[in-house]
Amino acid sequence: MGEITLQIDGKEVKAGEGMTVLEAAESVGIYIPTLCHHPKLEPYGGCRICTVEIELNGWKRLVASCLYPVQEGLMVRTRSEEIDRLRRIILELLLAHAPDSFILDKLAKEYGAQKGKYDKEASFCILCGLCVRYCAEVKKKHAIGFIDRGIRREIAFIPEIAAKECWKCKECFPLCPTEYLQAAYVLTEALASPSLEFRGKQDSR
Repeated sequence: MGEITLQIDGKEVKAGEGMTVLEAAESVGIYIPTLCHHPKLEPYGGCRICTVEIELNGWKRLVASCLYPVQEGLMVRTRSEEIDRLRRIILELLLAHAPDSFILDKLAKEYGAQKGKYDKEASFCILCGLCVRYCAEVKKKHAIGFIDRGIRREIAFIPEIAAKECWKCKECFPLCPTEYLQAAYVLTEALASPSLEFRGKQDSR
């Protein structure tokens, strides 16, 4: 694998051919925020919070650093007024879905994002896809997936698979940036195998 030299925030960085800008930055301790990236998973580019500015041969543009491959002579800026504004907008939109997320709240303070700026019914899921992809790519179980499309898109456990696999795994739980996953699993578990106590209460009504 060849070695590529690029600049990130004015610092010369050596990166392996095939690495992404995000990976190159992380290799030298340069922080770029991300909500849908995981080193064990294929790049996804869903959250766009990792957007950076690149310049090559005099051309500048914004790209998702988790998807964009390193190139010889590439210049990268991880912070600027435009980048911060974009991240602020993204965070405000995500906070409308998950206003109680500790991770989003922390990023919101860093970028000056306002909670409650966009009026949406909280779903508590930001569709980062970490749980879906981890279960499929790493565990090979496919116990959770996306359902519906567009504004109705959400994640859901597959009860038949989840009942057999998830109770002894739950490796995806700590990946969830909003803790929505735990609540979704508890609901799925209750629906798949309701307790005797729950059944008794239902029968007595």
